Amino acid sequence: MKRDTSVMKSGFVSIVGRPNSGKSTLLNYLVGEKVSIVTKKPQTTRRIVRGIVTRPDGQIIFLDTPGIHKPIHRMNQSMMKAVREAMADTDLILLIVDASAEFGRGDEFTLELLKPLTRKKILLLNKIDLVEKKNLLPIIDRYSKAGNFEEIIPICALSGENVDSLLSEILKYLAEGPMFYPDDQISDQPERAIAAEMIREKLIVLTEEEMPYSTAVVIDRFEEDDKLQRIFASIFVERDSQKGIVIGKAGQKLKQIGTEARKALESFFGRKVFLELHVKVKKHWRDDEEMLRSLGLE
Repeated sequence: MKRDTSVMKSGFVSIVGRPNSGKSTLLNYLVGEKVSIVTKKPQTTRRIVRGIVTRPDGQIIFLDTPGIHKPIHRMNQSMMKAVREAMADTDLILLIVDASAEFGRGDEFTLELLKPLTRKKILLLNKIDLVEKKNLLPIIDRYSKAGNFEEIIPICALSGENVDSLLSEILKYLAEGPMFYPDDQISDQPERAIAAEMIREKLIVLTEEEMPYSTAVVIDRFEEDDKLQRIFASIFVERDSQKGIVIGKAGQKLKQIGTEARKALESFFGRKVFLELHVKVKKHWRDDEEMLRSLGLE
C-alpha cells in the first residue's frame, strides 16, 4: 500500500455503548473481517478487542469494548474497568446507540459516564434501518442536548449505511503520527484468544436462552503443524445443571457446538482443525481472580 507519509494520521479510537448496540458489528465492518464475535445476547464482548484499519492517509486502531452496564460480579467490574480505561486512553470516542430502542436509564448512565471525559466524542445512531425517518430528528435533538458530541451520525453497522464515510470523519480528529502496525495486520489478538472466542460464540448461539452468562472457554493446548491445527479447550460453567445443558442428550449439543466451532476455526486458520472440547464445573468463577486472569479479564 502506497502512503503519503506527509499527511499520514494515526490514532486509537474506542467504540463504546450499551450491550447489543452494535459495537462488534461495526468493528467487523470497518476492518472488513470478523475480529470480534457477535451474538444477540448482551455482554457477549468481555474484553478489549483491537481492530486495525490502514489506509493511504492514515491508520486507525479501534478498540471494541464490553457493553456499558452496572457490574454485579467481579468479572463485570473488570469489564467496566476496561471500558473506562479505553475511554480515558484513546484519542477519540465513538458512542454507538441503538436508535431503535427506547431511551432509558441505561442510556442516561452511559451519558453520565462520558460527560467528564475531555476526549472528543462522535455519536453514532445505529440501526437506522429500523427507525422511521420522521422519528430520527427527535432522537438527534435529544442527544445533541444531552451530550457534548462533535458530530452525530446515523448509521447501520449491519448493512454499512453511512459507515464507509465514517473513516474519513474519524481521521479528521486524529493527529499526524506513525504507523503502529504493519499494513496488512487487522488485529493484535493472539490466535489462542481468537480460538477461545470463536468457540464461545458458537456456545452462546447454540444454547440460546438456556444458558445465562456463566460460561467461559479456556484453551488448554494449542498445537500446530503444516497440515493440522490441534485445539483442546475447556468450557466452564457454574453448576452441574448447566453442564448438562451444554453436553445435551447423548452429547449431541456439545458435538454440535464442536462441529460449528471447528468450521469457523478452519475458515479462520485456513487449514484443517482438530477440536476437542470438555465441559467443567467451577462454582462462582465470575468472582474468581485466578480464573478471570486466565481469561484475560483481570
